[in-house]
Amino acid sequence: MARKPTRAAAKKKQPAAVETSQSIEEQTRLFLKSGNKIEVIQSGVSGQHNMVASKHIKLGNKTAAR
Repeated sequence: MARKPTRAAAKKKQPAAVETSQSIEEQTRLFLKSGNKIEVIQSGVSGQHNMVASKHIKLGNKTAAR
């Protein structure tokens, strides 16, 4: 009878950061070459709009203190 492996197979090592940086650089170059532009956004500005009203949370007893 065949034995089952006692541990999971080793995962492949992630590619070096240099490869990732090169990939991003290539993608950016192709993006710009196709006529697209990169927008510079000021620090602290978010691209998300707050569409939900803020919720007020009330802690403590439900009955009012007298």
